[in-house]
Order: sequence, then C-alpha cells, then structure tokens
Amino acid sequence: MKSALRAHLAGSEWTFRADVAARQRLSEWISRLPVTGRVPVAVADARWLETHPAQNPVLAPDHRVVVPSRPASVTVVTSDGYLCAVPHAPGYEARAYVAACKPPSSAGRVDRVWMAQPDGHVQSFGIASWNAQAQGEPAPGAWIWAPAQGAAWSDEFSQSLIGFLATQGPSGEDTTASAHARQVAAPTGPATPLRDPVITGNDWGGIGLLQTPTARMAKTGELSISFSRAYPYSRTNVTLQPLDWMELSYRYTSISGTRYGPQSLSGDQSGKDKSVDLKVRLRKESALLPAISVGARDIGGTGLFSGEYLVANKRAGNFDWSLGLGWGSLGSRGSLGNPLGLISSKFNTRSANSADVANAGGLGFNKFFRGRTSLFGGVQVQTAWDPLILKMEYDGNDYRYDSPFTVAQPKSPFNFGAVYRYSPSVDLTFGVQRGNVATLGVAFHLPLDRLSTPKISDPVLPRFVAERPATANWSTTAQDLSAQTGWRVSEIQKLGSVLQVEFEDADAVYWREMIERATAILHRDAPADVNEFRFIYMGRGMALANHTVNRERWAKPKSQPLPLSEVPTQNYRQAQPASTPTLAGTATPAGTPAPAVKPTANSASVFRSSDLPLSGDIGFGLKQSLGGPDGFILYQVSVEGRSEWRLSQHSWLSGSLNFRALDNYNKFRFTADSQLPRVRTFVREYLTTSRVTMPNLQLTHAGQLSSNQYFSIYGGYLESMYAGVGGEWLYRPFAGPVALGVDINSVRQRNFDQKLGLRDYRALTGHATAYIETGWNDVIAKVSVGQYLAKDKGVTLDLSRRFSNGVVFGAFATKTNVSAAQFGEGSFDKGIYFSIPLSAMFTRSTPDVGVFTWDPLVRDGGAKLNRAYPLYDMTKVRDPRALAMEPPAGP
Repeated sequence: MKSALRAHLAGSEWTFRADVAARQRLSEWISRLPVTGRVPVAVADARWLETHPAQNPVLAPDHRVVVPSRPASVTVVTSDGYLCAVPHAPGYEARAYVAACKPPSSAGRVDRVWMAQPDGHVQSFGIASWNAQAQGEPAPGAWIWAPAQGAAWSDEFSQSLIGFLATQGPSGEDTTASAHARQVAAPTGPATPLRDPVITGNDWGGIGLLQTPTARMAKTGELSISFSRAYPYSRTNVTLQPLDWMELSYRYTSISGTRYGPQSLSGDQSGKDKSVDLKVRLRKESALLPAISVGARDIGGTGLFSGEYLVANKRAGNFDWSLGLGWGSLGSRGSLGNPLGLISSKFNTRSANSADVANAGGLGFNKFFRGRTSLFGGVQVQTAWDPLILKMEYDGNDYRYDSPFTVAQPKSPFNFGAVYRYSPSVDLTFGVQRGNVATLGVAFHLPLDRLSTPKISDPVLPRFVAERPATANWSTTAQDLSAQTGWRVSEIQKLGSVLQVEFEDADAVYWREMIERATAILHRDAPADVNEFRFIYMGRGMALANHTVNRERWAKPKSQPLPLSEVPTQNYRQAQPASTPTLAGTATPAGTPAPAVKPTANSASVFRSSDLPLSGDIGFGLKQSLGGPDGFILYQVSVEGRSEWRLSQHSWLSGSLNFRALDNYNKFRFTADSQLPRVRTFVREYLTTSRVTMPNLQLTHAGQLSSNQYFSIYGGYLESMYAGVGGEWLYRPFAGPVALGVDINSVRQRNFDQKLGLRDYRALTGHATAYIETGWNDVIAKVSVGQYLAKDKGVTLDLSRRFSNGVVFGAFATKTNVSAAQFGEGSFDKGIYFSIPLSAMFTRSTPDVGVFTWDPLVRDGGAKLNRAYPLYDMTKVRDPRALAMEPPAGP
C-alpha cells in the first residue's frame, strides 16, 4: 500500500498545472525515500494498547525496530521542491517555520500547510491572516508541506504527500537525501499563537453582528436557540445549519406596548410576529476575495420586518469585516438608489413594510430586492482575552417603517456590543443600539451532527473467547439476542455452515451497533462448524433485508493482534432477501439472499418462537401551541398507554388511551375562522373536550406482493380526529435511491371527545408519493401529489438533510388549488422540523426518535391524514444508508 503511494507521488500525474521544475525536484527526492512499515499509534501507553488490540501494531519475525536519533529540527518542504531544516524552537507554530525557511523561488505566500508530527499524526490548517486556525506546535522531527498560494498543488496531492511523509519517521536524517536541501536559522521574534475564527449570532438568531447579518455560516449540523431583547422587541429564535452554505432561521417576535388582540380574548399578551429567514453563501472566502452571501429576512410571516441583503466578509487576523447592501427593513435608511433599477424600473419602488395578517405567510416575491437601499456593515474583533468578542456596526434600518407601532426614533445608526463566550455552547451578548437602547441576548448552540452519548446502560457484552462451543442452549441464545438488541427472535436455523437468525419487527437507528451485539452472542454460542451468521429482518411478516457476518473475519482482530492495515473495516454486508408473496398473510419468505443456501444433512431449525405476543407500554406525550392569541405557550403533558395484539404474522390490532395530566389549555378559547371545511381548525375542541381520549384503535394487515412491493390495509379510529378505512402500496427496491407509494383513505371526522362517536363530515383523501435519496449532500426529497382532508388538491414538497448520526433537519411546504384568501392567514401550509434519535441522547440504545416541528399556523388547507403505520417507515432497513448511520467517533 505504501509502495503504491510512493509510486503515485513519484509519478508524473500529480497535477499538470504545477511547475515542471518543482515537480522534477520533488519526484527525485520522493523516489529516494524508503517504503516503511511505520504506522501511527493512537496512545503510546502499553496498558492502553493491551486493552485496544485493534490499535496495537504487531511485530512479525521479519520486522525490525529502528530507534531514530533524537531530532533537533523541523523540515519544511516547499512547493517549488526545496527542503530546509529549521532548528526547533519551543513556542513557535508552523507559520514561523515556513517564514524562517524563506524558499529561494516561492510562487507566492503560503496560506495553508500540512504537517506530520514525528509520531505519525497528520494535521492541516490555515496560517494566513484570512484563514488562521488554532494549531499545535511542530515537535522536533516534524514534516511541514507548505505549498504556496497559486502554485497549483491540489489538496488531494497535499494530503497524499503528507500521509507518505508521516510513514518516514522523524525528519532530519532524510533531508540530505535531496540535492535541494539546506539549513536555515531558527525562528525568531514574538511567538503569537493563532486562533480559530469565532462565529457568533445576531439579535435575529442568524450569524451576524448585532442587527445586521454577515456572510459567515455556522458549522454544518449546528442548532442554535437564542433570545434577545432590544426595546420594543423580544425575539425567540431557532436557527438550523442543514448545509455548510445554507442557514435557516425562524422566530417569534414579541412587541412591547402592543396587544395581540381584544383583552377579552388575549388579555395582556403583547403583539406577536412569526417569521422565517434564509441565507445562502454564494462563495467562500479566499486569499484575495471575500466570502459573499445573499439572504432574505421575514419571508414567511406578515412581512413586518421583511428585507433582503447581499453581504461580504473579509477576515484580517482578529478582525472580521463585513459590508452589505440592504433592501426593505435592512435598507430603510434609503441612502442609495437601487442598483437593480438599471435592469428594470420595477425595482425602484417597494410598498412600505406593514403587518398584513390577512395575507401573512406568502413569500412576497413581489417585494424582493425592491425599493431604495442602504449600506450596512461593521467589524467583529477577537480580543486578547479569548472569551470576549467586540462588535460594532452601521445599521441600515432607520426603524420608521418597522411597523405601524411606535418605535423610538434612533439617535445613532451605530450599534456597539460585546459577546462573552461563557462556554463553547453558551454566548451572552450586551450592547447599546440606536444610541439609546440597551440590549441583552443569550444564545445556546449545539452541533447536533456530533451528538452522541456513551451507552453505559446497555447490557454488557459477553467476554470474547477464541474457542468455539460444542453445544448451545438456543432458547438462552434467543433471550440474550433480544436483551442485547431489543428485537424479538422468531427463529434460529442452522443451514450447514450458516447460522440464520430471523428477527421480527427489528428497528434501530444504528444498525451496525446492533449487528455487532448480536454477532457477539452468536459467536459465543454457535458450534465450531458455523462460519457465517445471517440476520433476516421481517417487518410484520414481510421480508425486508439480510445482513451477513463472516465469523472468522469478525473474530480475527479480537483473537489476535493485527497490523492496522489488516484490521477489517467492514465485517458485514447487506443483501436483498428472497421472498414469496404474502397476500393472504400465510406464505413465508425464503429469507436467504442469492445464491441460496441449500438445506443439508446438518440443516435444522434449532429455535422457533410460536407466540404472537400481546404487547404494550406507557409513555409521556407533549403537545404545545406557540404564538396563539390565548397565550404565547399553551402546553399539554399527557400519559399515554399503547398496546398491540398480534392476531397473525401479518395482522394486528393496536390502540392507545391518553390521559391529559397537566396543561394550561383552559386558556384556549380561540377558534380560528375558515373558508374551508373545518378539518383541522377544531383543534381547541379536540384538545379540551375530554381529559381521557382514545387517539387510535385500528386493525391493520400488511403483506408483500413481490420482493420489492409491499401493501397494507387498515380500518378503525386512525388518529385523534378521523376514523375510516384505507390502504397503501409501496414499491421500494432494496438499497435503491427511489421509492414510490400510493395511499387511499375514506375517512369520517370523529367527535370532539375522541371516543367512539363520529361527526357528519366525510372525505376521500390520498396521495402518490415519491421518496428520493438525491445523493447530493445527504438530502432526501419527498414529493406527494393528491387530495387532502379538505378535499383540496395539490402538492407537498419535503426536503431534509440527514446526518451520519441520524439527526435530520427538514422543511416542507404544501400548495393546493385553494387561493391564499380561502386558505387564510399563512397563504399555504409550511413548516420546519428537526429530529434527533434518542440513542444519541440517552445512555441506553433505543430506536425511538424525538421530532420537533414548527408549523406556524394550524389551517384547514393542505391537511394530511396522520396515518399510524406508513410503509416507508416500516421498511426503513432497506434504506441504502442503513449501515452508514453511526454515532460520531469523537469530538
């Protein structure tokens, strides 16, 4: 492997843009470097390595140990093919060594370096003022690859080169192997450590200064919840970073001195405004050019604070400068004409921002980038004291057009503030804005894509033993498999050298973790002639997927130390199970992937579960309503008992009872008006009529038409508001990127007490849905076309980003054939959501997922039936990324 790496580096195919002479010098030097067996050791502690054999290198009889002489220098390799040995000086970072080297024919300054420490660990970081990052000091013997900006060495080549140099051991001795090596003086002058750039939010929740946005973005996967107060506004913001170039924020703004509505309805509650912001980065910052982003504020609310902007940022060490051009509220000072007026005169005028509740929720494209504009911008300064960040900005909003409410005339367009970073996850902001308003803010930010919790409450795995048992108690094996995975074992069968385990209704977020646990149990119990474990997953009697583990491959790194290059990274594979149709619910799947294993004299069913269990559990439920006239937060905490009776392999009766234990819905008096059938806006009546309700009671039958086609039929009380009958068909190829489904339902509205009675309203509703794994940034698209509960017809688009630890950020929108006026406030249905696997938060593994959805308004248009058992969720083990989901390896 290392020999191939050297051959690749020494060849002529690195990059055709790099200087020919430089390529020749590097090629000659690399060709003289030896291929070593050196590998990095994570921790140089004998006891730690003993308990982590996968990280413990092994010496074979033909290996030799070479103890290098103690190095005293750091070797810098420049992009023009020269090497220089710089005497090591404590306290200096890579930038100082590159500066001390002073290559004779540099193609430009060095902005980024790649460094291999003497222990083999590799790092890369920026060292210029615009991209500086915190970094450790090079140790004596470190290698530093320092390609000059503009020298045309690709990042891929740089990573390969430093990876190969890491196998060479400490630098110094081999420097003379190049005819272009030289010795230089040690670094001198002040040794000032570099720091990572600090990204902070503004009063609106997005990344910015105080009132103004910047072109910066948070880290991908970050969730931020923030609160700010700048009279008369109090803002509660939630910001998601689903992609590295996209920021999505939503908020509630409370306006002091105003009333939500009549005192008889909303009491003393202040006025509230809901809004959504979107920011997209157009380009990243480079050595010469700034980062540039474009965005829009308040695109999904009343338009009270609507505005658009184009903003650029350039960093210079501890200073991060921003300059933008704002429209709408961001440019209401009107100091400039609209440059887009050169394209069309339509851009020169814009209606004044005002609270238009009747038409709230429209995107307002007819306002975008229209009217006069204003410059805005400022600077963020990292002080010498790391937790303190200072901010100053020029605000393009003069607040005259903020709202029809009274806002104190600002005395100054300049705002000043300070951010105290109390912890890596908590920021406190203090400032003075408009020359006469004191401001406060607090922000909590969490990298959800890195969320993980050690599973200290999971059952302890059996101790690994190399010897294979002669006999096994398969009933105990089945019990232990269930204890380790939470899955019900329906059958264990020995087919020659294959031990096959069939699980019924298995569910997980991190499938690989569960497979590892199941494999440990089978290895403990399986006889010596078993070489392969096959796990078959059945969902309500439907064959969904197979996972296969090679026993020897799995056990080898656990039974003997292996060189790291020989440690298998994937011990299991997934496959499409063979199956037969289950229309009547009696046929059984073959359960084996091609090529099928034929029964032999040693084939036997060693365990079979014949019970069809009655199961149940009790849990807690939480419902909440935000921003309503009766109170900003209405909540309901309930205790819900759920049960299921398996009538057959494919049929079951399920139900639930809900007890409303704690709530403040006694305040809920508002009944929204509607020009459509009241299919969802009776929410107050359904939540407050009865303390004990029956949200669900239904009979369901599921089956399989072919290896890729599934169906279900169901009837009963399908959800809290509707009863009826329905069916669903799903085509989902195994590990395929596209699935197609169709559901049809005939429903009738339930009585408000959610018991057995029914109301008169009836509807036929259903959708054809395409589920698409786009292959782009882990984005999943769901597109549904059909008829909704109010008998309106339209399309729902749902886009979500799924991270490798199972966290999902998403947004949806529905547009039907009813007009915005008929739909009412909101114009069309839309929302934002994120979901977190509870396994990432709890100390015990669980397949459950917590979902938070922000749907700003409950309206009747675009309303779907909340079905209990969608086939796409029931077949999720067929997902092409099922085995890719895993907790983060570390911080």
